[in-house]
This record gives sequence, C-alpha cells and structure tokens, in this order.
Amino acid sequence: MLNRRHLRIKVLQALYAYYRSDGKDFSAGETELFFGINKIYELYIFYLLLFGEVRSFAQYRIEENKKKKLPSKLDLNPNLKFVNNFVFSLISENKELQKVANNQKINWIGEQDLVKKLYYQIIEDDLYTQYMAEESSSQEDDKTFALRIFKKVIANYELIHNFFEEKSIYWNDDIDFTCSMVLKTIKTFHSESDATSPILSLYKDESDEKEFARVLFRKSVMNDKSNLDIIQKFSQNWEIERIALMDILLMKIALTEALEFETIPLKVTLNEYIDISKFYSTPKSNGFINGILDKAFEDLKNSGAIKKVGRGLI
Repeated sequence: MLNRRHLRIKVLQALYAYYRSDGKDFSAGETELFFGINKIYELYIFYLLLFGEVRSFAQYRIEENKKKKLPSKLDLNPNLKFVNNFVFSLISENKELQKVANNQKINWIGEQDLVKKLYYQIIEDDLYTQYMAEESSSQEDDKTFALRIFKKVIANYELIHNFFEEKSIYWNDDIDFTCSMVLKTIKTFHSESDATSPILSLYKDESDEKEFARVLFRKSVMNDKSNLDIIQKFSQNWEIERIALMDILLMKIALTEALEFETIPLKVTLNEYIDISKFYSTPKSNGFINGILDKAFEDLKNSGAIKKVGRGLI
C-alpha cells in the first residue's frame, strides 16, 4: 500500500512535468498525477502474475519431457515441488488477481521468451537447487523459498527491469516499492489462505490518501507565487535563477504542506522533503533545503500563518 512518502514523490513528479510543459493545463496535470499513482498498482499486478507465468512454464516443461521418445526416469517421475509450491500455486489461482488483471488488461501475452529466460534463471540458482533437494517441505518452507527467490532473482532480473522501463516511463522509480508490496503480499499468506484471499490494495484509506495528493498538488500550483516569494526571502544570498528547479519544487511543496495540512507535524514535513531531496536533487541540496525551510517555517509560525491542530505538532 502507498504511504505518504510515495504520494509526496508522485506529487513532485507531477509538478515537475506540469512546469516543464506550459504550466497552464491544471486539469491535465492533476490527471497525470493520478495516472502515475495508478500505474504503481499495474506494476504490482504484473509482478504477481509472473508467479503464475513461471509456474505454467515449469508445468509445460514437465509435460514436454514426458513426451520424449526416450524419457528418463526423472522425466517420467519429475520433482513437483516447484509447481506445487504453496505460494506460487496461491498466486496463480488467486481470484482477485485474475479479476484485476482481466479488467485492466494486464498480462504477459507475447512475452513468453522473457518468462522462459526468467524460469531458467530461477532453476539455475542455488536457492532452487537446495529447495528441490529437500525431501519434504511445509507451507512455511514454500513461503521462505518464494520470498528468497523473489528477492534474489525475480526482483533483480535485469531483463524484467528493461521490459518495465520500455513499458512505462512511470515505473523507473517504482520498482523497489512495488517489489516490497509483493513481499508483503507473500508474507500475508498462511495455512488458511486460498484462491479467495485478498491481495493488497493500492491505498490504505483511498479517499483520505487521494485527497492528500489532490490538495497537495492543487495548492502547490495555486500558491506557487506566494511560496516562491517565501523562498526568495530566505535565500537572499542566492539568485533564484541559480537554484535548481527540483530544489525549488521541493521547497514549494513543503511550504504548501506546512501551511495547508494542520494535522501533519512540521518536523515530519521538514524531514520528509529533506529525505526526498537526497534521491531527487543534488548531493548538497538537502542541507540547502533544510536551511531555507527551517527559517521559513519559524517565520511562518511566529506570524501565525502556520496553524497546527493537536499537541506537539508545531
């Protein structure tokens, strides 16, 4: 599920695209914001579907080996641990996953060569060899194997990354988070889980999180000039044209959040945008942004412009 950090990043990306265009089509910018957010869930579904695709290919290989003119003893009596793996079977047969995939037309049709390569990457790994060599296994053993093989092989498979990067420009920054969603999904499975078990939703509280993203985007656009004036006031030793666009955007969004969301502590807002700057701006940006925002927040508190509801939020 998305957390506020990911929503802040998506707002940042949407605003960057908005201002890099003509910065006039407000409605299109907001549409782009939620399109980008929804694409995260599509990526999550793609990853989950891989479990079924790899399992199906493994089943296909077993049946093809039985059809050999001179099948070996192993061909006729194959080790079925992998195709019967508790997690791979659950995900393959999950009704909600199938429904979402069908409704959104998400599938791996036409990518069987990629699935085949991933399958061979899996079976050549030591984790697979060790797992298949164990004479017996429990559902917990199956779960442990699924978690480990996903983290080590599937999540890090470069050809899969290349496929996603070609599929959508939105997914470059979303792969790590989406993989964490897949791992969390696997961890929810237990002995009572079956084909009707739910997969993760995109939002913990859809209406609340959507409203947060929507207001943060809208108010950042609406308050663009006043936020820029605040930044200029506290960056007097810098010409505004020399400050990186990403730094300015991060500070504008942070100011919007501080002024518009009464229940979010100022310390949380400050720390969030400093952390985001470490990944989306220059190496020295976090110190610069920290200095400007710290002074700006203090000034806005003293003037009464920033109001917080609840103890300790300011």
